[in-house]
Amino acid sequence: MPLLTSLTWTVNPVILDFGIFKLTWYGLFFASGFVLGTFLLRHIYRTERVALPWVDTLTIYMVLGTVLGARLGHCLFYDWAYYARHPLEIFLVFPWAGLASHGATLGILLATWLFSRRHRFDYLWVLDRIVIVVAVGGACIRLGNLMNSEIVGQPSAAPWAVAFPRDAEHLQAPVSPLPAGAVLVQRPVSHEASLQVLPAGTVATTSMAMAVPRHPTQVYEALFCLLLLALLYRLWTKYQEKTPRGLLFGWFVTLLFSFRFFVEFLKENQVDFENGLPLNMGQLLSLPLIALGLWVVLRAGKWRGNPYGHAPREPDASLVTEQIPAILPAASHA
Repeated sequence: MPLLTSLTWTVNPVILDFGIFKLTWYGLFFASGFVLGTFLLRHIYRTERVALPWVDTLTIYMVLGTVLGARLGHCLFYDWAYYARHPLEIFLVFPWAGLASHGATLGILLATWLFSRRHRFDYLWVLDRIVIVVAVGGACIRLGNLMNSEIVGQPSAAPWAVAFPRDAEHLQAPVSPLPAGAVLVQRPVSHEASLQVLPAGTVATTSMAMAVPRHPTQVYEALFCLLLLALLYRLWTKYQEKTPRGLLFGWFVTLLFSFRFFVEFLKENQVDFENGLPLNMGQLLSLPLIALGLWVVLRAGKWRGNPYGHAPREPDASLVTEQIPAILPAASHA
């Protein structure tokens, strides 16, 4: 039997439970993406001699754009039938009640546009640097999905396949003999129920369920984000302030969503209506972004009179310290 066939992922998604507040691995990784990204963006801005206070201002826009976009994206793209009847629940972002990466992408695009327009940055200049940071955040979020035992792949006999007993949605009725690497668990009453993986040799009953090995698609996407980070950072290191305008953004969007399109073939559908579609929602949403990325790559550095974009070297103190709530009505979007 291959070494990793019997790997079973039983990590508790909650680190500490304070009753009214839970510290979760997903929340920790989500926040870590912004923290690590801020350090990286400061390095980029310092190298290109752009004033560092701009990093703090842009980070505020990014946090708002990511969270609001991801939440609205989930509600609109994946479960609008429910949220149309319960609109107030759209605003229940915490504790991470449903976020979508395509929505986060649209939110980031809008947030960076607002930042660029308000503070006189070139839009593609900002995007070319921010996608390096987004690659870090993408890896962190997918690791958070792994800690939650969510966004799992389809059953697989690959030697690196993983059984996810905590993913109650995809547990199966047990069969005898158990497939290689599968484990028996007591069928949970709810998602919050305590997990009990039964020892090997347990005789299956109707009160039990079976977790079979699956593609760890969260790990695939996290690793691809790290590879994308290395590529983008290498390109930026080569060009720095002479980066062809749109080059990094175009390659990021093209490669990330092309990978997303193909990895979706290995995933379980997230919502039932996807079962009747020729492509799932993640694939359908990826196609226009791939087309956008390819167009920008082909145009990179070819805008007359502005081949590299531009950024103010010194911040306008009155703009940097301006209260962010003043832009919230403009940031609200579908």
